Amino acid sequence: MTEVGKTLSEKTLRIINKLQQNEVTERAIYLNLVKRVKKESEKVTLQRIADEEGKHAEIWSNYTHHKLKPQWFKVWFYTILSFIFGYTFTIKIMENGEKVAQSEYSKLMTEVPEAEAILQEEEEHEQALIAMLDEERLQYVGSMVLGLNDALVELTGTLAGLSFALQNNKIVALSGLITGISATLSMASSEYLAARSEENQNALKSALYTGIMYIFAVVFMVLPYLLFPSDQYVHALITMLAIVVIIIFVFTYYISVAKDLSFKKRFSEMALISLSVAALSFLVGFLVKRFLGIDL
Repeated sequence: MTEVGKTLSEKTLRIINKLQQNEVTERAIYLNLVKRVKKESEKVTLQRIADEEGKHAEIWSNYTHHKLKPQWFKVWFYTILSFIFGYTFTIKIMENGEKVAQSEYSKLMTEVPEAEAILQEEEEHEQALIAMLDEERLQYVGSMVLGLNDALVELTGTLAGLSFALQNNKIVALSGLITGISATLSMASSEYLAARSEENQNALKSALYTGIMYIFAVVFMVLPYLLFPSDQYVHALITMLAIVVIIIFVFTYYISVAKDLSFKKRFSEMALISLSVAALSFLVGFLVKRFLGIDL
């Protein structure tokens, strides 16, 4: 093996060094994820994959003649990511990294016999990962989407309309919070009753996911009206709309990665609906204020 390593080009050795580093780092990440999952079958699968990553790193070390330590920033980053978005999302991001690595393996097959075997195992990793993914929070994606979509559409329209009708950020914020909290309780209750009518044993969890996503959107959307001076309602409105687009982007990306759905289509659809409702509501606020002759 040592003699083979000496015959490899400098470019090939650089690729092998990169692959070795990836394997060592990914092994550390998988071991951290083992601590995060609850199902024993998932722990076993992740542990097996971590062991295989370690075996691959050992093979590459026979060519590079040195051991590498994990890139701890990347390990830390993916660990934090798993706490925020769950291990399903984290593993899917890891999958994308493995696809990049597979293209590197293809280049090495002619020079390094082990590359083909490792590539085959990497492909098996992907199938094993997909088969094991059964994270609880993704079982409630429907409830999460319901809460977030309803909050974005309803509250975007409400705040846009109130912005022009009231032209006072503090009053708009007060009205938005009252409306948002009331709507959160109403939506969570409706989700609970709907789930119970379908004999869902986890109706309470469905309601909680709906309510949490709703109040999350409410807080961030009302925030600009609390931060800007009372008379700068246009600035608050524009900031609120920017926050709406960011929320839609982040949530749609999360769902798209975790559930293997089209990002562009879902993002465009949600953004178009929310911003269209905001524009119409702003117009309604203008017309109501003008025809009723109310000036606050």
